[in-house]
Amino acid sequence: METSTEGATRPDISPAGPGEAPDTVVVAGPPAAPPASLSPSRASDFMQCPLLYRFRVIDRLPEKPSEAATRGTLVHAVLERLFDAPAGDRTVPRAKSLIPGQWDRLRESRPEVAELFADDPEGERLARWLTEAEALVERWFSLEDPSRLEPAERELFVEAELDSGLRLRGIIDRVDVAPTGEVRIVDYKTGKAPRPEYAEGALFQMKFYALVVWRLKKVVPRRLQLVYLGSGDVLTYDPVLADLERVERKLLALWEAIRRATETGDWRPRPTKLCGWCDHQAHCPEFGGTPPPYPLPLRAPESGGGEQGRMGPD
Repeated sequence: METSTEGATRPDISPAGPGEAPDTVVVAGPPAAPPASLSPSRASDFMQCPLLYRFRVIDRLPEKPSEAATRGTLVHAVLERLFDAPAGDRTVPRAKSLIPGQWDRLRESRPEVAELFADDPEGERLARWLTEAEALVERWFSLEDPSRLEPAERELFVEAELDSGLRLRGIIDRVDVAPTGEVRIVDYKTGKAPRPEYAEGALFQMKFYALVVWRLKKVVPRRLQLVYLGSGDVLTYDPVLADLERVERKLLALWEAIRRATETGDWRPRPTKLCGWCDHQAHCPEFGGTPPPYPLPLRAPESGGGEQGRMGPD
């Protein structure tokens, strides 16, 4: 899971890839400002729909919490906290016992999530939801053995500035370092693994992190690992330097397109099946809506621009 830190201090959660429900939660922040950095989730937003990027980064329109998003946040917190216990105590019962306390902490830090069960006075839906979270936590034990893992980092915030001045940032779920010094980057997903044709898109986030680690530490991670708790799959990829160089070129081109759109106010919608999950249909021209007034200074658009954001995930 990657939590964006761009533009404001609001919490948000990265949108899901193919096969899982979108899981972004955004709380309104301070006045609009031009983008200053790029995270995997916001890069994916722009590639999916430039107008969605504008709504989230420039306008900072609020989005309602969702059960899927909040469950993902809860499960991530449990898996992170489990490693506080000695290796021998990292068991399924211990992990499940962490869920009530982490749910309480989540409600305290993000009061808006309490709205999810406001219409559930008997607590039946909440009980089912917590049971689903327990099932995801338990499934993790069939994919990895936490008693044999000693993460070097958990929920690690990383930030690197490229030679161009572009700042890349994000939060890595887990970093494992072998005694030989080899680095593994691990990300938990509470949805299902994507179909093979979408695997490269899923790996984009991981290659982004690998690029940041390489720029910071001058080390190419040995392995990138996506753990899909929804389907019980593990997707791995062993990057080479050429992979990271390609990702860097892609991000520079993407950032240039974002810069042009920011200056011209030319943010175009791109209708897809994911539009059905979008909270911003009331503001989207594709649904008869009108975007809010553009809050940044404008300059005349350049002629001959291509289709915004239309580039592959790798």
